[in-house]
This record gives sequence, C-alpha cells and structure tokens, in this order.
Amino acid sequence: MKRRLLLASTLLAAGAALAQGSPRPLKIVVPFGAGTSTDIVGRILADALGRQLGVAAIVENKPGAGGSIGSEQVARASDGQTLLMGTVGTHAINPSLYKRLSYQPLRDFVPLGFAGATPTLLVVPANSPWKSVADLGAATGNVNFASAGNGTSGHLAGELLNVRLAKNFMHVPYRDGAQALTELMAGNVQFMFYHPAAVMPQVRAGKLRALGASGAKRSAAAPDVPTLMEQGVKDFDLVAWFMLYAPSSMPAAQRDRLREATRQVLAQPEVREKLAQQGIEHAEMNTEQLDAFARAEIAKWGEAVRRSGAQID
Repeated sequence: MKRRLLLASTLLAAGAALAQGSPRPLKIVVPFGAGTSTDIVGRILADALGRQLGVAAIVENKPGAGGSIGSEQVARASDGQTLLMGTVGTHAINPSLYKRLSYQPLRDFVPLGFAGATPTLLVVPANSPWKSVADLGAATGNVNFASAGNGTSGHLAGELLNVRLAKNFMHVPYRDGAQALTELMAGNVQFMFYHPAAVMPQVRAGKLRALGASGAKRSAAAPDVPTLMEQGVKDFDLVAWFMLYAPSSMPAAQRDRLREATRQVLAQPEVREKLAQQGIEHAEMNTEQLDAFARAEIAKWGEAVRRSGAQID
C-alpha cells in the first residue's frame, strides 16, 4: 500500500511540475505560402530561436491579401508566444496600397530584429527576345509582369518600372512566388521581379535570364547582373527586407526577452550564413534604429505607391 501511495504521489508531483514548467511553443506566422523566400527566412529564425530559448518553435503559413491576413492574425494575438515574419510588403507597402488595411504596422507591431535585405532581380524566360532593360523598354504590344501577390516588393517594382519607362505593363498577381515563377517559365507572363535565391537556380539552369537588379548596388548573390540604374533607369532603388515582429500588446518583459534572443540568434555565424545563401544581406540595428527604419520605409514606399497609381480596395 505504502509503495502504491508513494508511486502515485511521485507521479502526481511529476505531472504538476510538468504542467507548471513546460514552456509553451513559440509560433512564427509567415503571411505567405510555404517555400517562398519569407517562409525560408521564417524557418531559419524559428529553428534558431527554438534552440536559443529551449522551446519548440513552429511556423504557420497564413497567406493571402499581400500578407495582410497573417499580419492581422498576429496583430490580434494575445498569447505572448506568437510572432510575425514581416516583410517590406506587409509593413511598408500595404499601408499605402490597401484602402482598408485591417492593421497598422506602427501601432500594432514592435520590431524584434532585422533579418536582412535583398534587391530583387528582373527576370524573363530564357527564350525571351529581351537581353536588357532597354530591350524591355522598347517592347510593343501587351506585356504582363507577374508577382507573388498584391503589395509585394515585386508588384511595386513592376509598377515603378512602368513609371520610369513610361510604359503600361499589366500586373498579374499570383498566390505566391513559386506559382508566379512557374507561370513565368511557362511563358504565360513576360517578366517578374523576385528574390535572387529563388531565381538564380533557374538562371543557372537556363530557364530564366536576369536583366537587372532593383537596388542601388548589385546583389551579392548575383554580382554579374547590373542594376537598373546602371542601365539608365533613374531613381530605381527598391529592396525587399524581412523583419521579425511581436504584437504591440505583448507584455514588455516577454517582448524584451524575445528581442534579446533574436539579437543573439542573428549574430550567430551559422544563421548569417544560411540567410546569405538566400541572398539576404545582414545589417545590424538597435531598437531606435529599427523604429526609425520602419517609419522611413513606410514613407519611401508610400511615395512609390502614389507615383505608381496602384491601389487596392
């Protein structure tokens, strides 16, 4: 009897300790589809943060409406364990592009860490007659460009190209970048701006041709591809970036803990190497710099949206 009582009490104590001490899993919502650049970055950070914090870390893909659906979910989260893998689209472009946005980036989110940035590459099918941006600018007839969805950096880059070249290329948004690339390689659309990590394997395989990079400087992942500005396109400096966010309602102590863990993770050489393999270039920013960056990017991309005339209800 005593042995049974002892065993029962031991099991009860262990169960209580487990219930009290088991850390809840960390969830990172990726507001785009699986296999996209944002998804890859989110999974790199989830894996590293899980190990850093000693907890399970899961990624939940919640695509739709240019990342707005997943972003709104995190903005409303109250469990203290849900984060967002935000992008230039969700936190700099969408506020000006969408007439009715269900969240406000500066009000509803707090940045935890800047994962990095990358210029996008303007690519065409390998059998395209265009060998340069000048060739594309001289094109006649109906020309369509693909993107990974409304409000993405690829969308706005295409719209800005319309302004700079005085063209009227038609935007065709897809569910995600993988679908858009498939349609581009099939010849169903004529060009696309997308991340180097996704397009360079297809360039090397002879399925795509890269005409130019969207940033002020060439991409480290594609150093032989000249920028659009090098080719005479004025004031064309658009890069995609990735930022880990917490909802602003998260308790300050938990937010600070996650921010410090993110800082440590992004300083790890293996994490930086994995991001660099995706063409993402690192830049360190403290809390004040992150806040200033967020405001500057909203202003910059808001101007790009207004100049392009793009607007979504």
